[in-house]
Amino acid sequence: MTPHPTPVRDPQPMLERALAQWGGGNDLWLFAYASLIWRPDFELAETRPARVHGWHRTLKMWSRVNRGTVAAPGLVFALLSGGSCHGAVLRVARNKGEAVMRQLWEREMVTGVYDPKWLRCNSSQGPVQALGFTLSRASPNFTGELSAQRYRDIFAGASGRYGSTLDYAEQTLRCLQDNGIHDAALHRLLHEAGHAPLQRSMAPPRKQMAAL
Repeated sequence: MTPHPTPVRDPQPMLERALAQWGGGNDLWLFAYASLIWRPDFELAETRPARVHGWHRTLKMWSRVNRGTVAAPGLVFALLSGGSCHGAVLRVARNKGEAVMRQLWEREMVTGVYDPKWLRCNSSQGPVQALGFTLSRASPNFTGELSAQRYRDIFAGASGRYGSTLDYAEQTLRCLQDNGIHDAALHRLLHEAGHAPLQRSMAPPRKQMAAL
């Protein structure tokens, strides 16, 4: 049996706090910046392009479940403080919000590593408060700066319950491109790690993200 990582902290109190902060009186909004854009795994009432200021997307979080293992950790994206991030806000109908939140905790918060925060997101139809999964630089799952060789090694071998780190990074890049989002840092990372960036799509953005 594959060893399971020791949780950084108990995710249950953070779930209960997020549910209480949401309150259940209105639809639930989520900020998506990586796989939640291309694989939400739950029914959405609406998707809008959005931008968050004060946070940026980066592939600097160790993954020992979803994209790697305890023996061979992979990487996943996280929101780190500083800069800004283009992504999407996802609206979940109020009557499905609690179930979706609990499903998200099973997917994203297995080890309790993220710091879920309600973020002001500037969407194509005005600002909304959406739940986003951020990461502290003090977290043991924050990688710090990694060399190009280390990224090459991880891309070559790290894989978890949802597939490999490389597939995850390339799929995220492809999705961002398809929705008109240019992530220069991700392009550069894949290039420096020996994986030529995908060509930017010449197709128009998907309808639900066309306003970005």
